[in-house]
This record gives sequence, structure tokens and C-alpha cells, in this order.
Amino acid sequence: MPIIKNFTLPSSVKELAISPASKLFIAFISGPDPITKQPWCPDVRDALPHINEAFAGDDAPELAIIEVGQKPEWNNPQNVYRTTWGTKNIPALVRYQQVNGEVTETGRLVEGEILNKQRLMAFIV
Repeated sequence: MPIIKNFTLPSSVKELAISPASKLFIAFISGPDPITKQPWCPDVRDALPHINEAFAGDDAPELAIIEVGQKPEWNNPQNVYRTTWGTKNIPALVRYQQVNGEVTETGRLVEGEILNKQRLMAFIV
């Protein structure tokens, strides 16, 4: 499956379109620094190569990349990714699936947890 960089989040988790037998992964990352064009968060810069490698290939599950904004936006306690999506740390790699007919979060790796290749690969299978 491809890595989707232009994914539009619905207004809530329950509105994600996920079939019963599939999984959707969302990586919440920092936006690019205006000068360097790299993510402003050093943890995101460290994790992105691991995420890209894990989701490369035709048999990889679907991954959506969501930018949480620049540092001032992210630090706002009312940031929609904090309030609606429960994201308190970036990077965050979150797995969503249908459970008893309802879409729900079924797992999450954050920050340095993503750097552990064994843990990351076990998480996405």
C-alpha cells in the first residue's frame, strides 16, 4: 500500500473509513521547518526513515502522514490533534481498526518506541 501524504482526517476516529479486515496507520509528525524544509521536531526527523522503511513495499499496510503544524500550533493545548485525536507526543504512529463494528484505536507507538525495529515491525503486522 502507498504512503498517503495528502490524507484528510475526518472530524473523529469513528468516521475513518476502514473495512472490517483491514488496518489504517496514521503517523502524526511535525510540520517542516520553513528554512530547512525538514520536520522541526528532532524526534520526528529520527523516526521518519524507520517509518518509511517499515511501510515500503506492496504488502505494507496503509499509512497516512499527518502534519500537526509548526511548533507554536503544536504546543497549543487546543490543537485538534491533541484534543480530538489524543496525540500528546510526536512522532506518534497510531493503528486504527474496526472492533465490534466500530472504528477504534488499537495501538500506538510514540517517539523512541518507533526507533526499535523489532517493536515497529511487530506493531504493523
